[in-house]
Amino acid sequence: MRLLSILFLVFAFQAQAASFHSIVEKDIDGKEFKMSSLKGKTVLVVNIASQCGFTSQLEELQKLFDQYKTKNFVVLGVPTNDFGGQTPEDDKGMKEFCQKKYSVNFPLLAKGTVKGQETRPLYKFLTQESGKAFEGEIGWNFVKFLVNAQGVVVKRWPSMTNPLDKEVTTEIDKLVK
Repeated sequence: MRLLSILFLVFAFQAQAASFHSIVEKDIDGKEFKMSSLKGKTVLVVNIASQCGFTSQLEELQKLFDQYKTKNFVVLGVPTNDFGGQTPEDDKGMKEFCQKKYSVNFPLLAKGTVKGQETRPLYKFLTQESGKAFEGEIGWNFVKFLVNAQGVVVKRWPSMTNPLDKEVTTEIDKLVK
C-alpha cells in the first residue's frame, strides 16, 4: 500500500507541468526574476541576439513595448548564444548593446540556452510543456511566444515575423486591457 502511495505521488508530480508564473530565472543583472511578477500581464517572450540578421527587431520590440506597456503588456528579451555564436557578449555587454544601440528598456534575462539538453526552465516550459501547438525546439534567434495574463501560451511566431506585424498586434490587442 505504501509503495502504491509513493508511485501515485511520483506520477501525479510528473503529470503537473510547470506553470509560466512558477518559473524563476536570473535577469541580465544577475538578480532573481520571478515570472510571477508578470501575473496579470500579457508577455511577449523573445530569444534575442546582438549579431543576427534579425537583431534590428530589437527596435520594433521596443516600439511594441512602448505602445502597449500602459495596457499591462511586457516584452521579455532572452539573450542566447545558441545560434552561430551571434551573442558573444557577456550579460553586461549585452545589456549595454541593447540600451545604447536600440534604447531597450524592457526586461532582459541573463544570457542562457534556449535549446538542447541545457535548455533554461522558461524555454522548457515554452517549447515542451505548453501544448502541442507550441512544441518544438527553437530553430533560430527572435522566435516569439505570446503568453496571456493567466500564464498560458497562446501564440508562437518564427524569427522572420516582425514584432510590429499586424498579425502580432492583432493578437496582443485581443489580450490587453
